[in-house]
Amino acid sequence: MKRIIETDDAPAAVGAYSQGTATEDLLFTAGQIPLTPDGELLDDAPIAEQTEQALENLLAVLAEGGASPNDVLKVTVFLEDIDDFEAMNETYADFFGSEPPARSAVGVDELPKDVGVEIEAVAAV
Repeated sequence: MKRIIETDDAPAAVGAYSQGTATEDLLFTAGQIPLTPDGELLDDAPIAEQTEQALENLLAVLAEGGASPNDVLKVTVFLEDIDDFEAMNETYADFFGSEPPARSAVGVDELPKDVGVEIEAVAAV
């Protein structure tokens, strides 16, 4: 049975989607961008700061769904500029420790609200 995940600790969904959905075993997050829960868009911030905010949003959704960073199985990172990979990766490494999840990082043409990064995850619950 599908469960909807919603938290005030991450930006509210701005379309026809949920912040996250879960079953008994898995939690799927929506893509998180560098938008604070208060609505401040960090689109002009350095990619490291954008990544940090996107991951903080992601962790808030995971926590609401009963998962932690250690429960994350797979992450997908979308970068508006693939040349930002190293700066994103340095910040990302701080969030997942010595046993990080599987990950894909993809360079894309555009992201919502002209941000530099969007991050989504799948976790075990």
